[in-house]
Amino acid sequence: MRIVAALLFMEHGLMKLFHLPVAQPGVPDPLPTLLVVAAMIELVLGALLALELFTRLAAFVASGEMAAAYLIGHLPSGFWPGVNGGSEAILYCFIFLYLAFSGGGAWSVDALRAGSAAA
Repeated sequence: MRIVAALLFMEHGLMKLFHLPVAQPGVPDPLPTLLVVAAMIELVLGALLALELFTRLAAFVASGEMAAAYLIGHLPSGFWPGVNGGSEAILYCFIFLYLAFSGGGAWSVDALRAGSAAA
């Protein structure tokens, strides 16, 4: 779940910044500053979460970004996520919040770093 969520999160950053594989629908070009920052967060933190490097911090910040994205970008269009298009932002927010509390797994880069620090 973590890897798929992280890679899909990273894809949103790639779509905004580099139009890979295509430009993200509904996103203006050129990007406003807020969306450039959001895209960079999605790209960098998505990569960190896929590797499970600095998992707790990266997931906490990514969860916050998705909460802000919902409040700023979706909530003004209506309360219900199915209507305002914010279902994905809510799902990401809570997946990343879970990862912020659970941390990296036994085979994560975080675990390797902790093992080398203990040695």
